[in-house]
Parts: sequence; C-alpha cells; structure tokens
Amino acid sequence: MSFRSLFKDSLFLTFLMILASSITACSGNEEKKSQVSIDGAAVGFPISLAVAEEYGKVKPEAKVSVASSGTGGGFSKFCNGDIDIAGASRTIRDEEIKKCQSKNIQFVELPVALDGIAVIANRKNNFVKCLTIKELGKIWGGKSDGKILAWNQVNPKFPNEKLKLYAPSSDTGTFDYMTQAVTGKAKNGRTDYTATQNQNLLVQGVSGDETALGYVGISYYIQNQEKLNLVAVESLTGKCEKPVPVDNVIKNIYTPLSRPLFIYVSKKSLDTKPAVKEFVDFYLENSWKWVDSVGYVALPDEAYLKVKQKFATGETGTKFKKAKPGEPITNFI
Repeated sequence: MSFRSLFKDSLFLTFLMILASSITACSGNEEKKSQVSIDGAAVGFPISLAVAEEYGKVKPEAKVSVASSGTGGGFSKFCNGDIDIAGASRTIRDEEIKKCQSKNIQFVELPVALDGIAVIANRKNNFVKCLTIKELGKIWGGKSDGKILAWNQVNPKFPNEKLKLYAPSSDTGTFDYMTQAVTGKAKNGRTDYTATQNQNLLVQGVSGDETALGYVGISYYIQNQEKLNLVAVESLTGKCEKPVPVDNVIKNIYTPLSRPLFIYVSKKSLDTKPAVKEFVDFYLENSWKWVDSVGYVALPDEAYLKVKQKFATGETGTKFKKAKPGEPITNFI
C-alpha cells in the first residue's frame, strides 16, 4: 500500500471520528433539552415528586429528576445554573438574587401550595396548650442560646422541667420562616438545638422525649399526629389557633405561621428547553389535585388562576419578599 493511499485512509478515518463526535455532541445536547431538573426544599418536595410521577404517565418519554437538598441547597444549585427549577419553602434571599444575577439567571417566582408550620410537643405533655409569639420568640431567639433551658423560663406557669428543642437546620426555609415570624429577623435564631434537614427525624425526636418541643411542616404532623401533641399558637387576632383543620391556613386564620410554598423557574431554561415549559404548564394545571393528598394545602382558586397568568407572561423577579404574615397570597402574585 502506497503512502498516498495510507494518507487518504488516515484522513477518511479522522473525518469519521469527527463526524461521530459531532453526532454524539448533538445527541447529547438534544437529550439535555428534554431533561427537567428540580431540587430544593424538603417541605413541598412531595408535591413536585407527585407531579413528576403523574407527568411521566402522560409523557413516558419525559425525563424529570426531583431531589431535596433543602431550600438553601436548591437555590445554590439554581443560581449556579445547575438545575432548571428550585423548590422553596421561603422567598429567595437578597444574596441568592445577587448570585443569580452574577450568572445571568432570571427567575419566575410561582407559589404552588400553602403550608402551616406545626408546633409540636410530646404526646405526654399536658401543660402546653397554646404559645404566644412572644413565648415562641423567647424559645427560638438567638439570645436564648444557653439561657432558656427549662419550661418555666418560658412561662412561670409551666413546670421546672428541661426544655429539649428539635427543629430544621439553619439552612432550611422552614427555619428561616419560623425565625422571621417569631423574632422579626430570619438570621436571629438560636443554635443550641437538635437540628436536621430530615423532618421525620424531628418527629422521632419529639415523640421520644417527654420534655421536647419542635416544629415541622404541617404534612409531617398530619402523618404522625397519633404520636404528637399539636400546640396552638396565639394568632395576630389574639386567639389560639392550630394549622389543622387546614381551612385555618387557607383563610389566614393561622398566622403568622402560615406560608406559601414556591417553585422558582429559570428563565434561561424556559427559553432554551421546551421540556421545562411543558412540565411547568402541567405542574400549574394539575398540582392542586395532589397537594392535599401529600399533606399540604391547596391555594385558593383565584390564586391558581393568577399564578398561571403570571407564568404565561413570563414575569421575572420576586414580589413575595414584601409580604407580611397574614396578608392574602393573591396580593403578591
């Protein structure tokens, strides 16, 4: 075989390798465009999971991944451009907005359900019937670290028994919202408590410790109510209220511990990945069907209509950062 022939064969082989590489790259890009990724809050995670499963029945070819690394973890990935949708149990923070902006990531903020933070005590606790916001602030405020360690320090009518606290970790949306609601500052929470992102572990802790107090998303209480006492909270009207029945959450009666749950959708993903828009359309049209069954509270009907309109217009940015506890959700969509 001549050198010229070898040279031609070599060129042809190189051409085939480049062509194969190009086809693989194109195939990979198309595959990425058909994928939808969600990560974020543990609270609200069951809603996204239920929607993804039902969407898969309608579109078997769909590739939707749903994970739960906490609200803070979800926003970190979202603002880095690693995921399409962030699930959140609080509004996005200023520093997270700045990180998104640094990566040229705009977002559409969409409330998808309501939640009530349930204050829980051990089943054998027969003295904690209702706590005021001031008492909750005394329990969970940062100034109480190492100081408020017994029940009678919260209220002299309570027994002189050790106060053991269980709550979500400080990088969760539930911690931020609770701390903001009872102290006025999201960064003002105490640190000397048993913390975890797994709210099922919080339930186990409170149910196994007679002097314990904690708080979890409403779904975790509903799933374990036979093990726990649900503590009422003095609302803004001065009445002791509970998040169950859930109408108390819908009607803003259980305040200030009722809150919206969100998904934040990347505008870039919407513009470049048709699969993301198709999935979110399905989410907003159908999620209400499964919200109650997974332990959360459906939005009022008019709120769902406004959310769908907002998504259709592609309005970016946050309005809910201005919301105060007890204000109707529809004021901020």
